[in-house]
Amino acid sequence: MHPYPHVYRVSATGGASGAVATGAAELPEIAVAPPVEFDGPGGHWSPETLLVAAVADCFVLSFRGVARASRFEWQSLHCEVEGVLDKAAGVAQFTEFRTTVTLKVAAGTDAAKAHKLLETAERVCLIANSLKGARRLECQVVAGSSSA
Repeated sequence: MHPYPHVYRVSATGGASGAVATGAAELPEIAVAPPVEFDGPGGHWSPETLLVAAVADCFVLSFRGVARASRFEWQSLHCEVEGVLDKAAGVAQFTEFRTTVTLKVAAGTDAAKAHKLLETAERVCLIANSLKGARRLECQVVAGSSSA
């Protein structure tokens, strides 16, 4: 890992209407528009969905790192995050992030260790740690056969 601080640059370009072109160096450009809840057209990523996606992606990537450091073998991780946008003190903000994960492991895997590593991943996720909203994690560890 590179030493801190890390700096991430993103650009957004748009006109009076239509999608906003969002990009960063060496990444494909994406079209972003308001969500339907803000009278947007739908069918596009929105700042809201991008933020919630960042929480989900960060959780999975954090778990990868935590599991690797613990030499924990696993097969797959499915993560769903529900971001709750509400008014707090008269200001619209995300007030809660509900993360539900299902971890698939081989039969005979230590489920208690799996839960502990999932909780650690939630605690160290830098994106979630950077947000104000309350966080709630629900874990499910599913043991299957040792072949994927």
